[in-house]
Order: sequence, then C-alpha cells, then structure tokens
Amino acid sequence: MEKIKVGVVKCGNIGSAPLLELLLDELADREDITVRSVSTGSKMLAEGIEEILPAILQFNPNLIIFVSPNPAVQGPRRAREILSQKNVPSIFISDAPGKRLKEEFEKQGFGYIIVMGDPLIGARKEFLDPIEMAIFNSNIIKVLAITGVYKIVFQEIDKVICGFKEGLAPKLPRLILDTEEIRDRSDFRNPYAKAKAMAAYELAKKIAEINVKACFMEREKEKYIPLVACSHEIAQIAARLAEEAREIEKYSDMVVRRPHSKDGKPKIKEKLMEKPVLDEETYREWFV
Repeated sequence: MEKIKVGVVKCGNIGSAPLLELLLDELADREDITVRSVSTGSKMLAEGIEEILPAILQFNPNLIIFVSPNPAVQGPRRAREILSQKNVPSIFISDAPGKRLKEEFEKQGFGYIIVMGDPLIGARKEFLDPIEMAIFNSNIIKVLAITGVYKIVFQEIDKVICGFKEGLAPKLPRLILDTEEIRDRSDFRNPYAKAKAMAAYELAKKIAEINVKACFMEREKEKYIPLVACSHEIAQIAARLAEEAREIEKYSDMVVRRPHSKDGKPKIKEKLMEKPVLDEETYREWFV
C-alpha cells in the first residue's frame, strides 16, 4: 500500500499546534501514512514561511496542514499566497481571528478548522516568561484534549486521509469549533461531565477576550498586568474543570478511547479492560 504523505507546517503557536502530528499516530505504528513537520518557532514572519515551506513541498505531500494563530498576519498570509498556487490540498487550523477569513479560505480552495476556544496567551513582558508560557500551554492543551477538540481535529484529518486511500477527491473540512460542537461531537456519556467540558471550553473562549484587551487595547501596565494574570488563572480553572469532566467518566468506566489501527482505520473502546474494535459507524459516516 502506498503511504499517504502528510506535511504539517507550524507558524507561531496555539494550543492546537504542539501535539498535532502526534494525534495522527499516537502509537507510532501506523503503516498508511508518513508525516513530516516544520516550524517557524514562535515568530510568524513571511521570511520564515519562505524558508520552511519549500522543505514540505519537496516532501511531495498529499495533504498539507497549516496551523497558526491569526492567519491574517504576514506569515500565514504568505503561506496562503504560496499554497494557493500549488495543487496540494491544504487545511488551515487556527484560532478565533481565523473566523474572519472563512470566505477567503473557501475562495482559495482551502479547508479550515477554526478553534474558538484556543485562546491568545497573555503576552506582556512584565508577566510572561518561559515557565508561564509552558504552564499556560499545558492548561490549554488539557482543555482541548479532554473537551473533544483534538478528537474532532484528528478525525477530520483522518477522514481526508481515508478518502485519498479510497481514491476519492478530497473533501476538506470547513468547521468553526464552538461550544455547540463540544456538546454534539464530544464523547461524554454523563451529562454532568459534558456540562463541565462545555464550561471549560467557554472559559477558554473568555481567556482570549481578556487577553485581546490586555495585549492590544490597554496601554497602562497597572491595567494590563492584572488582566493577563487574570486570564492565566482562568486557564488553570478551565483545565481543572476539564479534568473533573474526565474523572466523572472514569468513575463510571465510560471513557471513550479512539486509537488508530495500523492501517489507519478508526477503532473504539468504551471500557478500560476491553480491546478496541473497528469503529464501523464512524468509518461509514466518512464516506456518506
């Protein structure tokens, strides 16, 4: 079987970025895909994109996944200019500011997944240091993982990959992931667990709102320093709420796990001591 090549391009960082390629092959034993990733690091300059994008294009990927904060700034904008001239199906994953570019993504033929609860970090020099940055990202990763955002993201990518393997024209996702998607597409069985997950995601959205004000609107440090500190405290509480939601599921032995099989087909299990089996319902839905 010819492997599907997936290229991942990271420009700057959001909570959806650090583990993205690992979500596709969590056991490191998939035989149907080859994944390569490149990054500009924390900066989002056009010159960084011009340096790293050729490496992914030389990989001859079947699919490119581009993940970044605000895709309207120069780095992601340059990536869109380059990729729009290439015949490679591409999916842009971004945070709330990406919602404003929905029509432009569609016009250029790109897929997109906009994660509304992937918030801007409190980037003020008086507050943010390497440790605070790492703590914030770990809290947001926990929220996105537990609430179901990561599950939706990797399933949407897997759907495209499986389509390639079936010889179908790629149907790229066009999704805005808001709290309704957490309600409708998460795997929570207990309604209280689902409610806690939704609350965690709503808090993550609030973090972005506060940090936009703190980073771009307030000019006095006496005002913006408490705001960024406030937002990071909310991130910690959101992560705890998400953990509580998962604990409720664990107590009833209802945690849904979705490992990949070696051939990339989705598998599922709902009891800790069960073996995962082919998730036939999900697989059928992908080709309806």
